[in-house]
Amino acid sequence: MDTLSYKTLSTNKATADKQWVVVDANAKALGRLASEVAKIIRGKHKPGFTPHVDCGDNVIVINADKVRMTGKKWTDRVYFSYTGYPGGQKEITPRQLKEKSSTLLVERAVRGMLPKNRLGRSLFNNLFVYEGAEHPHEAQQPTAVEL
Repeated sequence: MDTLSYKTLSTNKATADKQWVVVDANAKALGRLASEVAKIIRGKHKPGFTPHVDCGDNVIVINADKVRMTGKKWTDRVYFSYTGYPGGQKEITPRQLKEKSSTLLVERAVRGMLPKNRLGRSLFNNLFVYEGAEHPHEAQQPTAVEL
């Protein structure tokens, strides 16, 4: 027999089946929520997952202001950033970041779980985070996912 009975199909940008998904972050732990959202954005939940292609779904996270953290992480965890100048190291706690904007807290957690390359930067554009229960993406007819 000179032919295979199967062929490995690799998803590409044209054949990727991208959907819209709504995730409610109400009373969810931040890290557990972010890891599930990152899997959906990456497309790892699909049978045709291809590591080097954006084959995941667009994710809308609502109620980001009601996300929770266990223990003393609100005050004891510290996020560092550096401006590039001498003495330019900045630090901020999750509580301070949430006061600024709770969407930044969720976005930072999800971004840290995506690949650190060109693909990861483009995948991050598939994430939409909103503080309240309303979002402007009703025209895309998103499906609700329970994590």
